Amino acid sequence: MLWTLLAIVALIVVATFLLFRVKDLSEFDGNEWAVKEVAPNPAHDEVLSRIKDMGRASKGLKGKARLIALRNHLDSLGEDVEVTSEIRHNDQPRGEWVIAPGVDTRRRVLYIHGGAWAAGSPRSHRAITDRFSQLANAAVFALDYRLMPEHRFMDGIRDCRQAYTWLLAHGPDGEETADFMVVAGDSAGGSHTLSLIAWIRDNGIRQPDAAVALSPSTDLTLTAPSNRDNIRTDPLLGPVFGGLSKIPLPVLWWGTLAAFRISPTNPVASPLRGNLNNLPPTLIHASSTEMLLDNSTRYAAKARAEGSPVELHTWQNMVHVWHIFTPLLPEAEEAFEDIRAFLEQVEKGEISKAAKGQL
Repeated sequence: MLWTLLAIVALIVVATFLLFRVKDLSEFDGNEWAVKEVAPNPAHDEVLSRIKDMGRASKGLKGKARLIALRNHLDSLGEDVEVTSEIRHNDQPRGEWVIAPGVDTRRRVLYIHGGAWAAGSPRSHRAITDRFSQLANAAVFALDYRLMPEHRFMDGIRDCRQAYTWLLAHGPDGEETADFMVVAGDSAGGSHTLSLIAWIRDNGIRQPDAAVALSPSTDLTLTAPSNRDNIRTDPLLGPVFGGLSKIPLPVLWWGTLAAFRISPTNPVASPLRGNLNNLPPTLIHASSTEMLLDNSTRYAAKARAEGSPVELHTWQNMVHVWHIFTPLLPEAEEAFEDIRAFLEQVEKGEISKAAKGQL
């Protein structure tokens, strides 16, 4: 019996090694990235209070009931936001147009919301999409992609790909070729964003003029140091995902494979682990204290090393995807102005030139 158990354990170990082959990416740690300092502000306490309300909304619930409560609470965040944009619903692809007054509809942004691939919607992220439409002088299409667990992870990926190709030829008023294209997203949607621009490159489709990823997940292997080191300093992700640090990584990899039906080392799910050459100008925002910090730093360092113009701007002590708390947080407004400046530099051709000079 003992030898049988040892043989099974050995088989599992070998299978884990052969199946996942997790490459060590620590060579991309330790890069010095400038951090924007943040002064104490009463608005920060208000944000923390709202995050606690999110936890209370699903407290005591389990399974599907807990997920539904979380989804409803996230959507309620968007309902309380005053937007200046016109909102138009779209059936195929499913989503909504967010159109600020006077924008050029030949300029378009595909926005992919976050929510751990299981929550979030165009409604929950209207604070972000409304500001994006204003700052980019563009019509924003907020994609309502299929979520887990009702759908497979790859269903959401396919929705992103379909939406991008559709947006190249369709605006809010019908068929109209896009003059300027941006792909953007936050957290899980940031992962979809970075995965999407690699797929666009590999399939010879017109690349977006720029990409923006806010606090993105880039690596589902959870091997980055900040996934463990920043649990206590991340008030949003820490209470929800901090417990994963107690589970051995190989067990998590098998669990991810079972839930996502895709290996955590697959670049579709972990864009950090793919080819990062010849990508469009990309801006990444992250907080110095969030669990996903090193997902951003590693991606930016690796992309630069492989020749792509990627910028990483970090803020001190911000919550995960603090942008959604605009206009309450002054740092959210600062972040949007940073995005505006980045897009202006892209249009002037300054980003690619600057990035090449740093390689």
